[in-house]
Amino acid sequence: MHDILTRRLNCFGLFMKKVLVLFHSQSGQLESYINSSTEPLRASEEVKIDYFKVEPIHKFPYPWSFYSFFDAFPEAIYMNGCEIKPLDIIEDDYDLIIIGYTVWFLAPSIPMTGFLKSAQAKRLMKDKPVITLIACRDMWVMAQEKMKVLINNVEGTLIDNAVLTDQGGSIQAFVTTPRWLFTGKKDPFWIFPAAGVSEEDISNSRRFGERLVNALQKDEEKAQQPLLKNLGAVSVNGKLVGSEKVGTRSFMVWGKLIQKSGKPGSMPRKLVITLYAVFLVILILTVVPLNLLIKKLINPFRKKAIEQSIKYYEEPSGR
Repeated sequence: MHDILTRRLNCFGLFMKKVLVLFHSQSGQLESYINSSTEPLRASEEVKIDYFKVEPIHKFPYPWSFYSFFDAFPEAIYMNGCEIKPLDIIEDDYDLIIIGYTVWFLAPSIPMTGFLKSAQAKRLMKDKPVITLIACRDMWVMAQEKMKVLINNVEGTLIDNAVLTDQGGSIQAFVTTPRWLFTGKKDPFWIFPAAGVSEEDISNSRRFGERLVNALQKDEEKAQQPLLKNLGAVSVNGKLVGSEKVGTRSFMVWGKLIQKSGKPGSMPRKLVITLYAVFLVILILTVVPLNLLIKKLINPFRKKAIEQSIKYYEEPSGR
């Protein structure tokens, strides 16, 4: 009797759960992930779901050119954000908020950072349960740590994180990802797999939405506790966490140098960017392989520390 009454009331918009989805996607991959993972929510008669694409006032290019890509680097790593077009959101109260974002230079994308620093974000997310969805390469841990701070600053509560990573390995991604970013081509070529997340992983993300529908029906989101546990939502590569930390420190140094060299697009700034690009290539060809070898030798002696690190960064959803 209760279920019948609930369905009838839902026809009039009563007792209906309201979910807000916010995202910024350049290539369309993140948007595909969001559409797949939230499809069960769209199909449910007991859920009203609103999608809003976060758009910067000054649009970033895609595919990127070399200098436009690295010109965005300092502002990304220092999380300066950018001016965002206000979202025309009618609802003023949501039961659950989902944030989809990509990783730019080991940090959340500039447009998403810009939105989360806005007054509108604080009004929407204050005291609300928040779920993050990430589609990126295999290095996202430091970006999520920064995202936690952004969510905390607007007084939201992060309850889940679900991550899809590229189908190619770390080494292959050094070739496939730049090709995709600078040409828009992600198809497999020569000995390299297609860039980006596999279609199978995107399709299988539907399981997250199915769990959320069930949880919303039971008001479980009100407890502001994880809803996506035991679904394989997150898998941290412990061997890469140290590399991300080192990379972040290096990015902070070079980011500051590039910012001090001049305004975006200026010739002095382009000169420093060129120097940085040369440094980066040398680093990838020399220091990175050496670092991987050293880690392979010492990791057996750091097994417990690595396991603890993995457990921490896989929270709140876990595997």
